[in-house]
Formats: sequence, structure tokens, C-alpha cells
Amino acid sequence: MVNPLPLNPAAKPLDGLKVIELGTLIAGPFASRLMAEFGADVIKIESPNGGDPLRKWRKLYEGTSLWWYVQSRNKKSLTLNLKHPQAQEIFRKLIAEADVLVENFRPGVLEKLGLGWDALHALNPRLVMVRLSGFGQTGPMKDQPGFGAVGESMGGLRFITGYEDRPPVRTGISIGDSIAALWGVIGAMMALRHRDVNGGQGQMVDVALYEGVFAMMESMVPEFDVFGFIRERTGNIMPGITPSSIHTTQDGRHVQIGANGDAIFARFMRIIGRDDLANDPTLSDNAGRDLRRDELYGIIDRWVASHPLSDVLAALEQAEVPASRIFSIEDMMRDPQFLAREMFVRSKLPDGREFQAPGIVPKLSATPGKVEWRGPELGEHNVSILQALGYSADQVAKFRTSGAI
Repeated sequence: MVNPLPLNPAAKPLDGLKVIELGTLIAGPFASRLMAEFGADVIKIESPNGGDPLRKWRKLYEGTSLWWYVQSRNKKSLTLNLKHPQAQEIFRKLIAEADVLVENFRPGVLEKLGLGWDALHALNPRLVMVRLSGFGQTGPMKDQPGFGAVGESMGGLRFITGYEDRPPVRTGISIGDSIAALWGVIGAMMALRHRDVNGGQGQMVDVALYEGVFAMMESMVPEFDVFGFIRERTGNIMPGITPSSIHTTQDGRHVQIGANGDAIFARFMRIIGRDDLANDPTLSDNAGRDLRRDELYGIIDRWVASHPLSDVLAALEQAEVPASRIFSIEDMMRDPQFLAREMFVRSKLPDGREFQAPGIVPKLSATPGKVEWRGPELGEHNVSILQALGYSADQVAKFRTSGAI
């Protein structure tokens, strides 16, 4: 048995991992953000001409997006004009000592610059290259542009979201990008383990946004293949899983109740005074309840509507029925569970003003992630990164003059 290395209590799980990010907006930057939060040394390469467009997205504080400060935390910013020969030389030096490259350009963009997978793999055979794109690196649609919204549409999520008598709707966030980012990180960790444990080389991790969403679509494929069944929009309910829906209280609040477990349903009916339904053998499983779902939802709607939210939640907690009010961000930031789990961390804006940012997920017991600094200013780390690569101050100045950085 091989003895484990001595534990460094200050170490983070990705300490020593060198990651280069060639991403903009959401998918690529979110993937590298997760790695940066757990100790990876992430260098974010940005265009000298304004940098990542996310710097100007949504709510701005003194000209910079608050989202930017979260999405790019723990990263270093290096500006490179990758069309410039000197910038490409710098990029290749970075890649030569990197473990992971994360990029979300349209397929073919890096190849046109001479920086595609074949070239970079030859330069550094240990490199893991995470490629996030709308439709993947192969197939008839590979050259088409694709954002998260397109991936959600093609991957099946939009088709089933909303009410059956209305057009499909979107979720309130760019979830397709974030799902793809998670697959990208998972793929990178698998590739790194293969490289480091199995004696393999680096490899390419190819994630298409639509496939990342499609992978979440539960039982859709076999249900269609075997039964010809197409899952449709069903609003707040899930046919075959009853009761599980959102209801409105006497004081106009909304509550999600998931009483679809057999024993849970019986407890729920008893707490609302419907022992007859709790003891009804035709309602003892999901299939039976689903046949009478309109009746059951009507009963639950009326019970919830006759009580304020606080009483509804108290009764459901007493009966051990999974439930939650529908949280706004204001609710979250005051909630004892969120606070106890340290789901908000304090950081500082450039002028010193403190602000709250999302906490770290997942929670690791021995080597938790940490926020070291907010998203950097554009090119904030140019000098330190370039000097670490062996360039002199004079060379850095010439790079700036020539437009390479």
C-alpha cells in the first residue's frame, strides 16, 4: 500500500493546477471560475480592446458589472491580441506549462490562428483542452454560432418549460451555459485523473451546449423510443409524480409542496384533515394519484389558499412533507439556512465598498474552496505574468507599444 503524502492543512484540492482561460461571457468563464475557487492558478486571457463583454453586462457599479466581479474571482487577467505574432508567442509559452486550457470560441477560430488542438497537443502532450461550443467540434452544425438559449431549445429544456396552452418559456438564468460549464469541469477532472493516475496524455474535452442540456432530460429518450411518448409542457405539475406543484397562500405567497412519496402523501392528507384520502387504497401510489391529480390539486389549492404562508409551512414541517416557499434573492439573503451554510461571502469593490457575493459550492470538509480576490481589472496581471515567463520590463513595454498586449 502506498503511503499518502503528508496533509498540508492550507492546501486546496487544485493547488498547482495551471489553467488558461480563453473564454468570454458565461460557459467557459464559469468553468474556470469553479477551478479557481478550489485553488487552480487561472490566467484569463482577454482582448486588449475592452476585454470580456461580461464586464459590461447587467448591473454596473462605476462602469463595471457586478457579475464580472463574481464570475472572474480568483483569476488573473492577461491581455493578448492573439492575431499578433508576439502575443501568440506568449500564449504558446503559457500553454507549454499549462495543465488545462478552457475555451469557448466557435469551432475553427483557434485553428485559423494556428492554435488548435493538434498544434497545442504537439506543444504540450499533457495539456487537457476543454472546448465548449454551441454544437460541438464535429457534425453538420459545428460551424454555427450557438448561445445557451439555443442549447436549451435544441437540448429539450425549452420544449417542456411553461404551460401547455402557451408558448415555451425560458428559465430566468442562462442555465444552458452553466450546465455545459459543469460538464466541462467534470470532463477536465476525468482527463486529468487519466493523465496523472493511468499514465495517459492530455486530451480534448468536447462539450456542446445542447448536449449538456440534453443529458439532463431524464427518461425522455426511452419513453419516446418504447412508447412514442413525447413529454409536453405541464406548468407546475409533473404528470406521473403527484402531488408536486406550486400553490398560492391566503396572503398571496407561493409554496412548492412535494408530497409525491406514498407515506408522505398519507401524512399530508392527515395534516389537512383528509384522513379519507390518506386511507384510500386507490391513492396509495403515484399511478393512482396521478389518475386523480386534478381532484387532488383542487383540494390542496383550497387548503393552502385558506391559510397564511407561515401556517402552511408550519403544518407541512410538522407532517414532514417536503416544502418551501418560493424564495426571492431577498428571502435568500435573510434565511438562516443560507447563512448557516455560508452561502454569501463578503468581498470589496475597487473603491473599498463591501458587497455580498455567492458562496462556494460544493462544500469540501477537508479542502474547502475560498474566494481570494474579486474579478481583476483588465490586464491587471500583465506585468507579473509576463515577467514570470522570463520577459524583461523593456520587452513588456515593447509588447504594449506593438499592440501585442
